[in-house]
Amino acid sequence: MRILALVPGGIGDQILFFPTLTTLKQQYPQALIDVLVEPRSKGAYRVCPSVNEVLLFDYKDRNGLADYLNLLGVLRDREYEAAIALGQQWTVGLLLWLEGIPDRIGYNMKKGCFFTNTVPLKQEQYAAEMYHDLLDGLHIAASCPPVGVTVLKEDIDWAEVEQKNLDVKESGYILLHGGSSKLALSKGIDKIYPVKSWLQIVENIRQKQPNLPIVLLKGPEDEEFIAQMLAGDRELKTVSPPDIGKLAALIAGANLMLCTDSAPMHLAIAVGTYTIALFGPTEAKKLLPPGSDKCIGIQSPSKAIADIAPVTVIEQIWRE
Repeated sequence: MRILALVPGGIGDQILFFPTLTTLKQQYPQALIDVLVEPRSKGAYRVCPSVNEVLLFDYKDRNGLADYLNLLGVLRDREYEAAIALGQQWTVGLLLWLEGIPDRIGYNMKKGCFFTNTVPLKQEQYAAEMYHDLLDGLHIAASCPPVGVTVLKEDIDWAEVEQKNLDVKESGYILLHGGSSKLALSKGIDKIYPVKSWLQIVENIRQKQPNLPIVLLKGPEDEEFIAQMLAGDRELKTVSPPDIGKLAALIAGANLMLCTDSAPMHLAIAVGTYTIALFGPTEAKKLLPPGSDKCIGIQSPSKAIADIAPVTVIEQIWRE
């Protein structure tokens, strides 16, 4: 049996979909499970052992007829028996119908007639559980497992070497991720917490735990944020993991993860690192597992993440 999952979105969306893939693999251990994701999200599957092959398609691009015909050819060669679609575009259902895949699962939509089975779209719940609901369309009644990842030994080894280079292996460390995202900003979604507020939090940690290093996670879009943070505190350390696996290993070794709503946040939850995450335009209740004692979501009193007072974050760091 071969199953295709169509998963648009970024790294965070993929990680939230991992529980669904885990359940699928448990129900059909001999099945080959492929995913069709955007190019920017391919790296997520380094830490997901349930997937056989990662196929690429830019859902948000202005795809023409030639692009869809090419995709049809790619899918037809693999002869899928079932497909699960997370997206809400009716064209996805049409594509799967044209492909002739027998079981086509998607959410209830006005133009969802191309699916063989549909499930209600319950957007008010935790996103991982919302994705897992799609398995109802395959008559799988299992509950949604926790988000989890599998970190390769080579990535763990890399993280241990990096911890030694940063001189944090013996002392432990706090990881801080500012969440700079040009893509989110281009959509009018500002998830970047102000540098001056982060620095107030850092200063408080320095006062109470002067020997506990604070390490900034540096991604390709974080140069400006990192420069401003270092200008405010020269004792901050920085690290730039080259892939998701090494990032997950580094997060797993941290005492605490301080971050905004971001892919590293989901990785921190997956590896079980104590996490305090800040939310502005997005909603914590939809992106954090309910009832968890290892992650705290701090929701802005407005839609602006900058409106979260540093003292609110500080209180959560030292709460007993």
